[in-house]
Amino acid sequence: MNIATPVVPDYAALVHADRALTTMYTDPAIFEAEMARVFERTWVWVAHGSEIAEPGDFKMAMVGLQPVIVVRDRKGVVHVHVNRCRHRAATVCEVAKGKTNSFVCPYHGWSYALDGSLRGLPYEAGYAGTIDKKQFPLKSLRVEEYAGLIFATFKDDIAPLTDFLGGAKKWIDLFMKQGAGYPLTSLGEHRFSFPGNWKIQLENTTDAYHFPLVHKAFLTATDSETAATMDIMNNGGYVEDLGNGHSVMVMVPDLVDLDDNLEAPIPKKFEALAAELTAEGHPDQEVRRIVRAVGGTGFNLNLFPNLGCSAAFFRVLQPISVDETEVRHVALGMKGGPAAANRARLRIHEFFQGPMGFGSPDDAEVWDRVQHGAQGGKELWLMLNRGLAGEEALPDGHLRSDVSAETGMRAAYRQWKAMMEVTS
Repeated sequence: MNIATPVVPDYAALVHADRALTTMYTDPAIFEAEMARVFERTWVWVAHGSEIAEPGDFKMAMVGLQPVIVVRDRKGVVHVHVNRCRHRAATVCEVAKGKTNSFVCPYHGWSYALDGSLRGLPYEAGYAGTIDKKQFPLKSLRVEEYAGLIFATFKDDIAPLTDFLGGAKKWIDLFMKQGAGYPLTSLGEHRFSFPGNWKIQLENTTDAYHFPLVHKAFLTATDSETAATMDIMNNGGYVEDLGNGHSVMVMVPDLVDLDDNLEAPIPKKFEALAAELTAEGHPDQEVRRIVRAVGGTGFNLNLFPNLGCSAAFFRVLQPISVDETEVRHVALGMKGGPAAANRARLRIHEFFQGPMGFGSPDDAEVWDRVQHGAQGGKELWLMLNRGLAGEEALPDGHLRSDVSAETGMRAAYRQWKAMMEVTS
């Protein structure tokens, strides 16, 4: 019997400096390779520290297509375990998040400590003393954390997380300032899926070009101050390639550093909130800092391959198949901060990102259309050349262009191609 040799795609031919082939969205073989060559060989975001704040706290996540458990042990150390019993492969956890002392397989009762070690198994005598529990812990990933962002990787010999984040660290630090002096914390999340490839969503986080068109309903429904602030095509913003696939889109330069210009007049839309905070006894400078942080930062940060720190929330993408992606929107607030401020942040989040909001549902509609359209003319190119002619190299080597440029997409695909071409 002759067994056909699999055809390995020419990844260099798929992605050029200014374009990519549509099969990037539609080829199941490419998707399968991405899960192994990208998601299992780099740092993947799995949680924010506030989601597993106390010993015993856990949450489920995914690294590519592999289910994992993110858990904090009794000593406060964070672990990420593959959600699979070492005996016969049943999952040892089916609860999205919670608190526990151990993980127990429902099939044959093998039990694991929070650090993944095998604690016990029923009727151990049946192994006639031949089983060494130390040889059968849950498979654990390498874990590192930066500024509350927890990442995991299957690749033990990978460079440290701080090296991978590189130029993005500055922007992560700025993003965390929206805690206004309080620790940033998750206020909850909602998730949805769309019938499209994960890279369609990856591109979106630093795509300003679509904003005035796709989000016209939002700009019409919101107040005039917000509409003026979000006139991002005319605010002097930019997109910057931060290296390793990461990028930042600065939409409102005046809101990059939330500690700057605190003496500016409080926007009318926040005057009632400022009055409520003042009545609660917060000093003027703290009121200004909190109010300024409520609306979030003036930029979207894309961390390759799966996390967007998007103005005031986390957008997490999860590949499901070549033509299906799940998106999680994690609302963020101030742990221990004023209830009024967190309430205001949630209302803003709901207005745009919520399932009945004016923003994300429109995004999901066009992502769907992209995947549908990609079925036709698969030999045609996806154009990624906007802003290329005006791109400038900064002293640190990063590339920057105007806010509507596709610099962020070129950054992501440059990293994608580099990872896909490595075969070992």
